[in-house]
Amino acid sequence: MDKNKPIVLGADHFGMPLKDAIRDYLINKGYQVVDMGVNENTPVDYPDVGAKVAEEVGAGKYERGILVCGTGAGMAIVANKVPGVRAVCVQDPYTAERAVASNNAQIITFGAQITGAAVAEKLIDIWLASEFQGGRSAPKVAKIDSLDEKYRTQRAGE
Repeated sequence: MDKNKPIVLGADHFGMPLKDAIRDYLINKGYQVVDMGVNENTPVDYPDVGAKVAEEVGAGKYERGILVCGTGAGMAIVANKVPGVRAVCVQDPYTAERAVASNNAQIITFGAQITGAAVAEKLIDIWLASEFQGGRSAPKVAKIDSLDEKYRTQRAGE
């Protein structure tokens, strides 16, 4: 991952402490970071923040994004609803690597109640070092993109 290309971050109030640790970690490693909140403990619904970050990634403004909520599952679901986005909830090194290598995922999600900062940092390093391998995965990702387009087109025609 090119350190000159910003990584966008977002979290709900449960994920804010981990998001802040991730932000600081990435900045210390020389990455540009755009923090889309939240930045206070006031309760917020994770779809509000997740959609905002995913829409920016889906529009091509950012190549990579990280979302954090309590489990990571909700943020992944939200992000995957946004056209053009592939998001994976990451909890282990193999999934962190394959998220990009096999699935070309632009967004990873974490659960702040599941994953600590030290583990998240290691998983982020793996994810950022990974590249889409194409090969046998390329037709599968193309099928995902085709489904995305099919349902987007259907909804637009309704």
